[in-house]
Amino acid sequence: MGDLTIDFCGEWYEPAEDDVFSVGREGDLEIDDNPYLHRRFLQIAQYDGIWWLSNVGSMISATIADASGGMQAWLAPGARIPLVFGHTNVIFTAGPTTYEFAVYLNTPAFRQGVTDDRGAGETTIGPVIFTSSQKALIVALAEPMLRREGTGFSAIPSSADAAKRLGWGRTRFNRKLDNVCEKLARVGVAGLRGDSGKLATNRRARLVEHAVTSHLVTADDLPLLEGDGDGADETP
Repeated sequence: MGDLTIDFCGEWYEPAEDDVFSVGREGDLEIDDNPYLHRRFLQIAQYDGIWWLSNVGSMISATIADASGGMQAWLAPGARIPLVFGHTNVIFTAGPTTYEFAVYLNTPAFRQGVTDDRGAGETTIGPVIFTSSQKALIVALAEPMLRREGTGFSAIPSSADAAKRLGWGRTRFNRKLDNVCEKLARVGVAGLRGDSGKLATNRRARLVEHAVTSHLVTADDLPLLEGDGDGADETP
């Protein structure tokens, strides 16, 4: 087995050290026949003994995280990032569909121990504290990803569908979505604000990517969707 391997839906790939491995609609890793996805979106290649992940697309960004969720980066078009962990998750959204694959290194530059003693579903990220209803909103949007079982892809609900899932009106849902995204944007979570400083139009996808990879929400939080949604505005 090579130094670097890629797992997508149980299919394994081993890029050669002198090759450029592409991911996209027509890549070496042919993700999906999705018109919203670039023909060549991501590239993995080794330079000077280091494996790099590059975004060679022009419209779509990707969320990169280690397996623990302790490190997360947002890979915008034209950017690249070294792959230094033994297990790195890559998540991105094209149109209504979110995709995920994993990259494994046999000789990672960094080896991590377990340093986070909080519960996996903790509602605090640094200084950010969410009310129960705000967390329920995140779970409603992330539900398809939290319920996936090795498929590698899922659909993010529309605001209307997520509001219906919670038993809320659209106005209430949109107001809480704005509040959640604004909280995270203020502490530096990228991709939630547009160029003008306003909340980005694709903030639902970015919010889900961040929440799942950082373990802000997990499958253990799915019971939040079974409540009536009306008594969930209390301060934690």
